[in-house]
Amino acid sequence: MARRHGGTTSKRFRAACVWEQAVEATKQRSDVATKEKSGRLMFKGQRSKFETGVLAVFMVATLTVPYACVRRTISITTEPPNARVFLNDQEVGRSAVTTDFLWYGDYGVTIRQEGYETLQTNWTIKPPWYQHIPLDFITEVLWPGQLHDTHSRHFVLEPARTPTQEELIGRATETRDRALDARK
Repeated sequence: MARRHGGTTSKRFRAACVWEQAVEATKQRSDVATKEKSGRLMFKGQRSKFETGVLAVFMVATLTVPYACVRRTISITTEPPNARVFLNDQEVGRSAVTTDFLWYGDYGVTIRQEGYETLQTNWTIKPPWYQHIPLDFITEVLWPGQLHDTHSRHFVLEPARTPTQEELIGRATETRDRALDARK
């Protein structure tokens, strides 16, 4: 049935092979087909209208819900205002400043203002009740709205004290003695 011209198969033979493969694939799909209650044929891998609708609603819901349902902020005010504020050795701005944070725990706070003593302290931020395990999963992932957890603190800076002449001489002598001891 197949004709050979110069050692190659004819176009008809190749077309017949392709046709047979297509028929075989159709037979396999019809064998897998199942009858739905409504009488509609469903092939393996196809979804019903209900499944498609549920999937669409789920996708829209996940795309419109914010990725994080809890927003955490720290607010720092100082007296005098406009002081430089550092959290864990990173400058976050000038007071009054509000910044987002990711984790609860200890924060090193440093506040600097010209003409005032530099303030260095620790600030422990404790989580609210809804941020403890297992409630945190609900508020972070499943909660439909957004919660705002804000912590604020006010710091008062002391004016810089001018050292007396005796204090300056004492510090200079102490520094010189340490430098000479280091050379030995």
